Amino acid sequence: MRAIAEDDELEVSYGSEGAGISGSRARLPLPSRELPPKEVGQIRGMADSLALRVRHHDERLHAARAPKGQDARALFNAVELARVEALGARRMVGVSQNLNDALEKECEARGFAKMEHREQAPLADAVRLMLREQLTGTVVPESGQRIVELWRDEIVAKAGADFRELAEAIDDQAAFAAVARRLIAHLDLAEDWEGEDEELEQSSDEDQPDQENQEDEGDGTPPDGMSAETEEVAEGESSGETDFVASDQMQPLGDGEEDPGKSEHPWWPDGFYGDNANEPPYRAYSTGFDEIVEAIELCDAEELTRLRAQLDRQVQHLQTVIGRLANRLQRRLLAKQQRSWEFDLDEGLLDAARLARVVANPLHSLSYKQEKETDFRDTVVTLLIDNSGSMRGRPISVAATCADILARTLERCGVKVEILGFTTRAWKGGQARELWLSRGKPPNPGRLNDLRHIIYKGADEPWRRARKSLGLMLREGILKENIDGEALLWAHHRLLGRHEQRRVLMVISDGAPVDDSTLSINPGNYLDRHLRQVIHWIETRSPVELVAIGIGHDVTRYYRKAVTIVDAEQLGGAMMDKLAELFDEEPQFMVPIASERIH
Repeated sequence: MRAIAEDDELEVSYGSEGAGISGSRARLPLPSRELPPKEVGQIRGMADSLALRVRHHDERLHAARAPKGQDARALFNAVELARVEALGARRMVGVSQNLNDALEKECEARGFAKMEHREQAPLADAVRLMLREQLTGTVVPESGQRIVELWRDEIVAKAGADFRELAEAIDDQAAFAAVARRLIAHLDLAEDWEGEDEELEQSSDEDQPDQENQEDEGDGTPPDGMSAETEEVAEGESSGETDFVASDQMQPLGDGEEDPGKSEHPWWPDGFYGDNANEPPYRAYSTGFDEIVEAIELCDAEELTRLRAQLDRQVQHLQTVIGRLANRLQRRLLAKQQRSWEFDLDEGLLDAARLARVVANPLHSLSYKQEKETDFRDTVVTLLIDNSGSMRGRPISVAATCADILARTLERCGVKVEILGFTTRAWKGGQARELWLSRGKPPNPGRLNDLRHIIYKGADEPWRRARKSLGLMLREGILKENIDGEALLWAHHRLLGRHEQRRVLMVISDGAPVDDSTLSINPGNYLDRHLRQVIHWIETRSPVELVAIGIGHDVTRYYRKAVTIVDAEQLGGAMMDKLAELFDEEPQFMVPIASERIH
């Protein structure tokens, strides 16, 4: 990736969140243990795509020329993705094959082959596949041919000439963007950005050097064709993260151009604005500075090793007690998974152990047996740990140790475990607050801090790979403020994407949500009310089972299933007991959340 990107400082890591890139840090999917050749090609294809973006894509130029309409912007992103990938595929045969493997997997995962109508088939993806065919001469993968067939005639009739112009401008991003905007207009999506500065369409080779000079000088003057507001958005987006998803490849998470009052997180339920019309709805002023980050990306490997050793030393005397509780939980879980048989039946499998009885007395009939069905469900458990400053010291050390031992225990029992943490990027407001101040302090801004959601261990990641990451909780400065409601929605959204039959979300916190920046501007119960709404929604509308453990503070006022402990050393026992209760009782599955909207 460094060689293709021509960037010696590019950092590459593997994680459970899929492929993406943020600044100089790239993330790839965690490979499976078997690692078949097909999967190797797919992951290499994702890596090559990200590297080619670093090498050939100018994000500021792209943001300046991108249309604002959702459909138009998706199409604009799709053709730019096709451009950067084609530049690599035309020059390197191996890269071309890797990109083919990754694209084939993407088309299969998104079900393009099963689409029957245009309404199901995204126009942006069809254009991207056709443009890729035009630029590289590579045939569209079999799994993607269906959506191309649905759209090909109309695309060729309206914008066939634009494809030839795009091929001629492939080496010049500014000229390519100008042709891409004409293609969008010819495909009848111009109304989405009608009224924007049409001078962008006339961008030529002459204005590109001027823009580069302005960027190099760093005098604060927006590049040619970019308004001051657009430049501000682009700078905010630079801290965002990009997922490896077709037409959204070039869109960082938390697009700063959206209305600050709009729910931009994919895990926020539609219409989630509270139940009291007289109270301001919960919202985030800006999500462009929020981040979801793997623990290993927040510090280097050497520091992680040191922090892990520090964690082991701090809680060494708890290992025996918690280990004993973990063994008890393991015995209980394994007992529920053991096979049991019914004997002396008239039909079933022949019971060989009783054949001797028939030989000794032929009057005895043959005996049969059948295996009993076990009620143990395929299960995944998510531990969501409060990483606020009030957890510093003993509480966070014990929480990290319990999570570590629990992950090992449940992994031996075939239960997947995910360990997540939530905090903020800054004290008393971050870049979101600065943006709000720069815009004249508009009223009712909503949440005014930048979220940091941390993945310590993915559900499919083995414990041995994630062991060191848990030590990050002890790092000085990592624990700041806590916004529980959005963290719960994030963890819940991740659980809904799992295939297991039973999904358990366990929250470990030491009190109510606190963010001084948000609470100083909004009503005093702003975060508290939102947390209660989220909990009520999950407990009454979701198939996810929610459990909470409060450290030093009573959380039973928020959660139905909760326990409060006074001493942090009790956390291990409370954790094991609560899980044991969950596995002993029959889960009650709620109404699927897709069936209703939350108001």
